[in-house]
Amino acid sequence: MLGKSTAAAFLGLPLAVLMVGFAALLSHDQVNTTLPWLLLFFLVWIATMTAAFLFKTGLRAWLWMGGVTIAGYAALHFLKASGLIRIAA
Repeated sequence: MLGKSTAAAFLGLPLAVLMVGFAALLSHDQVNTTLPWLLLFFLVWIATMTAAFLFKTGLRAWLWMGGVTIAGYAALHFLKASGLIRIAA
């Protein structure tokens, strides 16, 4: 239970930021859709923390959530560095 709780506490926030950030960046109209995504952030954060308790063990929660977080941020970095995703000014 301690492993799942720490995975939820430490990996829930960066994973929620990643999911909301991807959704906001991939929208066609970033100016009008970013605020609604930011308003939904808290619900996504609670959902990711709750998802940590669905794993069988704390180690699996850390490995899966950590792996998805690292892979997601690496993909985000690659997409922004290659110019495929741009932030609307």
